[in-house]
Amino acid sequence: MKVLISGGGTAGHINPGIAIAKYIKSKNPDCEILFVGTKRGLETTLVPRENFELKTIKVKGFKRKLSKDTLVSVKELFQGIHEARVIIKEFKPNLVIGTGGYVCGPVVFNAARMKIPTLIHEQNAFPGVTNKLLSRFVDKVAISFKESEKFFKDKKKIVFTGNPIRGEMLNIDRKAAKEKLGIEKDKSLVVIFGGSRGAETINNTVSELISQHRDEDKFHLLFATGEAQYDNIKSKLGSINSKYIKVVPYIYNMGDVMAAADLVVGRAGAITLSELTALGVPSILIPSPYVTANHQEYNARALETQEAAIVILEKNLNHKILYDRINTLLKDANTLEKMAQNSKNMGITNASEKIYDIIDELIKTNRK
Repeated sequence: MKVLISGGGTAGHINPGIAIAKYIKSKNPDCEILFVGTKRGLETTLVPRENFELKTIKVKGFKRKLSKDTLVSVKELFQGIHEARVIIKEFKPNLVIGTGGYVCGPVVFNAARMKIPTLIHEQNAFPGVTNKLLSRFVDKVAISFKESEKFFKDKKKIVFTGNPIRGEMLNIDRKAAKEKLGIEKDKSLVVIFGGSRGAETINNTVSELISQHRDEDKFHLLFATGEAQYDNIKSKLGSINSKYIKVVPYIYNMGDVMAAADLVVGRAGAITLSELTALGVPSILIPSPYVTANHQEYNARALETQEAAIVILEKNLNHKILYDRINTLLKDANTLEKMAQNSKNMGITNASEKIYDIIDELIKTNRK
């Protein structure tokens, strides 16, 4: 069996593909898996780290206003369609999966036209433009929020699966993870990140928080800035001579970090929330105000309603408020434990299994 997976840009599109790929390999070790992305996205780093092959094509998103960039995008789209078709012809997949991002367009569209079974996975409550377009051509649409169903016309194609979580994240011992990360037994671990590319407002706020409290030892702080903003933040902070504060560009060992975390502060992207709830981690969520239909606030409020998270809107964010919220929660063990349990109650841990069942059915049906 051969499976081609396309998804790119941010970790939110790539990690679901990796989770699906790993589950396929666990059920079918002989399966050949190929990823297709672009040279611009995080897939160039994340996919090879998981020992999967990656091929790239040229494609970029369209801006809403006509400009010279629009002509470049059109040119690259046609080039990407051709390159995707060549890859598909050479690899000869039994199934093609799209997990989001512009790169999925040429890949999944070509596969559908070539009568290869196709599946797209939508992570968010509000589907991206690419997936809404592709839904007209693919065989199945896997969704993670039931609210997204109304955005797809053909309801017969839709299967509610949830977001796939990397299997290793579900099987990590909390105590072992804390020891591995060097977290002292009497200290809590607070993890802060603003998404795979970072978030400028969060980064500036946390930088100010660290500057004001760098000599304290109340808790361990792991702060991921995003690759693009790391050098700037490090320069702003200068030397940090504290064993309790660690600043990194990206968290690659997210399984260990999530398992060890007592509190997570971050955006409200679909994959982040899926991981938080699958593991039962309390959180302070700062939804991005720059996303389509403000869907991150919608996601965050869903956790807040269940008392699994506290929401701070970016317009209200500053280092004093954030520091106060973190300290208040860490001092209140009962509330933190209640948030953890409420978070766990919302989690879906078998999404990869559900998606594999769809894959198996599509391939079997195509062979008849």
